Amino acid sequence: MKDGANYISIKGARTHNLKNITIDIPKNKLIVFTGVSGSGKSSLVMDTLFAEGQRRYAESLNSYARQFLMRMQKPEVDNIVNLSPAIAINQKISANNNARSTVGTLTEIYEYIKLLFAKVGKTYSPISHQQVIAHNATTIQDEILKLPEGTKVFITSPLAKTKDSKALLESLLQKGFVRIFRNHKIESIESALAEKNVNLTKDAYVVIDRLIIKKFDEDELTRLVDSIESALYEGNHEMAFIVNETEIFTRSNRFEADGIEFVEPSLNLFSFNNSFGACTKCEGHGIAYGIDSSLIVLNQKKSIEGGAIQALERRELHGYKIAFLKVLNGFNIPLDKPLNDFSREEMQKFLIGGGGFAGLYDSIEEWDKLNTGTHYNLWSKYKRRTTCSACKGTRLRKEALYVRVENKTMRDIVNTPIDELYAWFCEIQLNEHDKKIATRILAEINARLKTLRNVGLGYLTLNRNAGTLSGGESQRIKLTLSLGSSLTESIYILDEPSIGLHPRDTENLIHVLQSLKEIGNTVIVIEHDEAMMQAADEIVDIGPLASYQGGEVVAQGTLKIILKNTKSLTGQYLSKKLQISRTVKTPDFANCIEIQNAYQHNLKNINVKIPLHCFCVIVGVSGSGKTTLVKHILYPYLKAFTESGTSPQIDYCDTIIVTKKSIDFVEMIDQNAIGRSSRSNPISYIGAFDLIRDLFARQPFSKQHSFYAGMFSYNVPGGRCESCEGEGEKTIEMQFLADVKIPCDECNGRRYKSSVLEAKYNGKNIADVLDLTVDEAIIFFEKEKKILPYLQALQDVGLGYVHLGQSSSTLSGGEAQRIKLAYYLLQGNAYGKCLFIFDEPTTGLHFHDIQKLLTSFDALLQKGHSIIVVEHHTDVIKNADWIIELGPEAGQQGGEIIFTGTPQQLAKDKKSPTAKYL
Repeated sequence: MKDGANYISIKGARTHNLKNITIDIPKNKLIVFTGVSGSGKSSLVMDTLFAEGQRRYAESLNSYARQFLMRMQKPEVDNIVNLSPAIAINQKISANNNARSTVGTLTEIYEYIKLLFAKVGKTYSPISHQQVIAHNATTIQDEILKLPEGTKVFITSPLAKTKDSKALLESLLQKGFVRIFRNHKIESIESALAEKNVNLTKDAYVVIDRLIIKKFDEDELTRLVDSIESALYEGNHEMAFIVNETEIFTRSNRFEADGIEFVEPSLNLFSFNNSFGACTKCEGHGIAYGIDSSLIVLNQKKSIEGGAIQALERRELHGYKIAFLKVLNGFNIPLDKPLNDFSREEMQKFLIGGGGFAGLYDSIEEWDKLNTGTHYNLWSKYKRRTTCSACKGTRLRKEALYVRVENKTMRDIVNTPIDELYAWFCEIQLNEHDKKIATRILAEINARLKTLRNVGLGYLTLNRNAGTLSGGESQRIKLTLSLGSSLTESIYILDEPSIGLHPRDTENLIHVLQSLKEIGNTVIVIEHDEAMMQAADEIVDIGPLASYQGGEVVAQGTLKIILKNTKSLTGQYLSKKLQISRTVKTPDFANCIEIQNAYQHNLKNINVKIPLHCFCVIVGVSGSGKTTLVKHILYPYLKAFTESGTSPQIDYCDTIIVTKKSIDFVEMIDQNAIGRSSRSNPISYIGAFDLIRDLFARQPFSKQHSFYAGMFSYNVPGGRCESCEGEGEKTIEMQFLADVKIPCDECNGRRYKSSVLEAKYNGKNIADVLDLTVDEAIIFFEKEKKILPYLQALQDVGLGYVHLGQSSSTLSGGEAQRIKLAYYLLQGNAYGKCLFIFDEPTTGLHFHDIQKLLTSFDALLQKGHSIIVVEHHTDVIKNADWIIELGPEAGQQGGEIIFTGTPQQLAKDKKSPTAKYL
């Protein structure tokens, strides 16, 4: 071990498969830990280094927290020296239970924007579009003092309207007031009372004070303010100052205009987590049960008059159609023209409204309200949880949207892509007063927006729900939050931060990580990306293989040292001694999918052909439109098409044509968890656990004690430990801290009753078997021909290191995805020809494992299936049969098909952002 404060020294690390590792990690450097999947990288970095850092932090807590520390498992390590405070940012997709959580709240940018709107936001009336101002004595005084010297000014209050004018004047005299203003002149109250029939006009005022504009001393200014405040009090929040007995300027300290009382800007007004600011319809969720516009089927080939709105063709809704046609006729919307021939502006007006017309969707909302309370809701089939029609998804009450900063409402801000939003905030022009208030706020906003752009998330909006983010997106958002805290002398641990990033965006991410290092932090990255390794100050290669064949430091040092190490698989792939390859074939397009005029989100009316029965890769920079095209347009259509056998209505696309009998079903294999509970595991998902339980039930001990197969399940009563109900652990609720999970003291984490664990096969009980890795289990079950194929499928997709009983909640998104792949490899073509759609399948994979993945893809293709992959990894792209690239940039600068062809053709395309990385 090296001495001194410049190294973190780990001695005797034995967590999981680690083989008594001793290693020195340089501080204030960018260090990449790499190695094949399951080699022990996470065991060393996360489960040893970070876990020990957390344990030491917990020791500093109060006695309530410390009473549980002895029951928490310590990392299996002899000692760690010079360990700084550690922050871990992992990439595992976890369910976000807070439906109100957004990109804006996760990064805390929304907190600063709320503050900006509360402090410098201006409220505008939706009727006159004029700014709403609540005057006070100081602002009114400032107005008066701007008048020319010598001007006569009367401070007055409007007189209350009353039938008994005489009584009102007498009460004013008793209060000490002596003059009124009426009929455009000043007169005494006594002279008015002398009239036979006292009549106060509607524009009558009591004079509070009078003055001539000059240079006032301090006492005179104080008197003026006091007079204005008295006028506002006497006038019930209203006053007027009259200039030269000719001009009347009324002012109010009420926040109102055009007969509407507005809510003054405050933090709570812009908080959708607060009942004061949240939309009353959706309660701040942005989603409510109501009419879903996507269910209102439009036949693009027909005119409105001829039946384009299919819902209104229902007999019971015919009356609505007749009334609607009359309304449309008055707003110059063509009734006899097919929707296909509508201009974009005409379609926008027809659907959304404009010029006084509510639009189709809002009109249907109103018709639905008319049916509320009836025994039969005519519009029920078009309703589901959808974007709230009241707040349009912004989650805020309508009064919050009357407030603007530089002509932008909060709705505009949260729905603008971060790239565009950053540019707007950089150029924002505020007056001197507002600039003094907002300077610090804007600095915080711009710093966080810049980081989001630098980590490749410029295409997101602040209103994007946290639950829709991928693992890589979630991790980079956490990184943005950590950067905002500006910590120094800490250890930042990141688990594959390049997930979901185009190679160009990875370069920006590297710059962000290097900036963390430059301010005095140690940055440790678990990564397989080649560019990340090239940028590292030091690389640690763990291996040589996975599971029990790994757990050693194979190589450590600079990139040059790794390249020369013949024992390092990473070095051999980086030096090109080993290469990822497959036999590429050119598609013939005899079987294909043709998409015509797709225009959802940022897609710009694109047309594209996707070949079938081959390996097709969709590429493009992050946010270019890949997910929109594949996941939001193509997949929903094919799902409905293969299940119904008929062509369904298509949203945001004119036509999708599929070669007949080329697809029997479609599967989206994404990174969502394989199960909803911690009880699900790899072997139960692929169907092998039933066979293993049956095997144990056939053993002599089981037969002797009448143990049936269900006794070996920890999901149902019988053989499971009832103290923890088969979980193997218990949750301790910690006051003010995250809950702590500890092993069950009844079964010691084994999940089963001690009697059930006496039943053994080949010397191991059911708990021992669940603790085996897939690689170990293949050797253990070598004589069980029914079980072996299931285990082999998991090994083939690079999951040999995963434990059979490993909880699905501990699996990364990439691992969950490959378990699904293994399941379909086992199915063969039992259900017919399938189109498999994979979203970033290389997540968490080393070069060596990617080769296994491509071999698995070829196994699917040989059985007549088709594969579409959304991917950024260059080794996958160069081995594709066909490539479709979207771009050229993200957000509104993307959404176009910029290339289709083979990898060789792409490499020569100078306009492609991807080409130079091949």
